[in-house]
Amino acid sequence: MTAEIDVLVLGGAGVDTIVHVPELPVPLADSHMIQPGIVTRAGQSGDFVALGTSALGLRTHHLDLIGDDHEGDLVRALHRDHGIALTAVPQPCGTKRAVNLVGPDGRRLSLYDATRWAETDRLPEETVRDLAAVSRHAHVVITQPCAEALPVLREAGPTLSTDLHDWDGANPYHEPFALAADLVFLSAAALTDPETTMRRIAGRGRAAVVVATAGAEGAYLLADDELTHIPPADPPAPVVDSNGAGDAFAAAFLWGWLGGETPGHCARLGALAGAYACTVPSTRVAAIQREALLAGVTGRVPGTVSGV
Repeated sequence: MTAEIDVLVLGGAGVDTIVHVPELPVPLADSHMIQPGIVTRAGQSGDFVALGTSALGLRTHHLDLIGDDHEGDLVRALHRDHGIALTAVPQPCGTKRAVNLVGPDGRRLSLYDATRWAETDRLPEETVRDLAAVSRHAHVVITQPCAEALPVLREAGPTLSTDLHDWDGANPYHEPFALAADLVFLSAAALTDPETTMRRIAGRGRAAVVVATAGAEGAYLLADDELTHIPPADPPAPVVDSNGAGDAFAAAFLWGWLGGETPGHCARLGALAGAYACTVPSTRVAAIQREALLAGVTGRVPGTVSGV
């Protein structure tokens, strides 16, 4: 069948409440005055990847379980406002939500509401199969119940990617994602030896490329059995929040990868997009566009964004 979708994103649709705190960990006190205020907005990992790939011109479709609630309305509005196709499977438990505590240096602590899913949750197999059959690529977020969709995706034929986030290299929950994907992203934050974990992913699974992002230290790229350090990109403005930086990295990497670029070039694109994401206040949702990303590659200052 002819591909109608460049990137199918599974999972990771939800709403965050942003709380700026004086420092992390939060000092114990009866109360804290919060500036610039407490804001609730749509945008979790899958939303950010979908926003990033769509802003770069890739035909993007997002599939997830979403509740008939206020949070679900926010998610649907985000996709509608940015022209991103969304298949919302009804979720009786409600739309995923979290509270993000953001420190002055941009670091965050996310508190996820564990009541917003059930062990019996499933993405409809027929829906997954039909969308995957007309997709070039599927990016699978590690939220429940996306692991159950991995065999269907593999049978349908698109290439797969996933982001293991701050995996410690041992938690068994992440392994089905790590071993099924052709392209694996993860953060090095919880890894004492990123290279060992990256090589184990590639050796045990299907991944031809593994990327470990390392914040201000850049990223590590494993491709063709060679480990390369990717230097960080200079942010175009002051860093205010790291939320969404890994998703922006993945989106820009996918744009380059699906365009036939080398893994090294894709990683540099990812570094630029991730650096830009760190300059976007956590109360907003924005993604770097193609013109700005290419300007960053050629050394000019990126200045075009898509956001609200």
